[in-house]
Amino acid sequence: MSGAALFRIAPLDATHDRAVFSCGAPALDRYLREQATQDIRRRAASCFVALSQETRIAGYYTVSSAGVALVDLPDATRKRLPRYPVVPAVRMGRLAVDQSFQGQRLGGTLLVDAMRRAARSEIAAAVMVVDAKDAHAADFYRHHGFIPLLANALTLYLPLATVAR
Repeated sequence: MSGAALFRIAPLDATHDRAVFSCGAPALDRYLREQATQDIRRRAASCFVALSQETRIAGYYTVSSAGVALVDLPDATRKRLPRYPVVPAVRMGRLAVDQSFQGQRLGGTLLVDAMRRAARSEIAAAVMVVDAKDAHAADFYRHHGFIPLLANALTLYLPLATVAR
């Protein structure tokens, strides 16, 4: 059975137990427990969780709408986009995997799920943007095809047209 088949990804809701989630980054744990529901209610972000077969939260990610300055994108990407000062984007704000589930490629599964949701959305966006917390996280995103923005090597993007293909 593939790693992805072990998990079901669904929108976070009140039935999901967040209390035991621990990814090793206190800020990400605290966000899931204390802030995610408020962000959903205020429409500041959407949160999706990977649920184990026992319906335990194995990981999560958040996405929201954003914009990227056209001048921050490399020429190769810029030439394919309209000449608006800000390009519509989807921002992946957080991505975390519980320590009990790390090493099972769940982070990649969650990232692909987010990219597919963004590419299928009825709300137009040209790119997905992520803010890597460090060089190790940036390497993870680069491994999945993300490209650093010109202004900040820890902010990376992926043209959503490549996901649709």
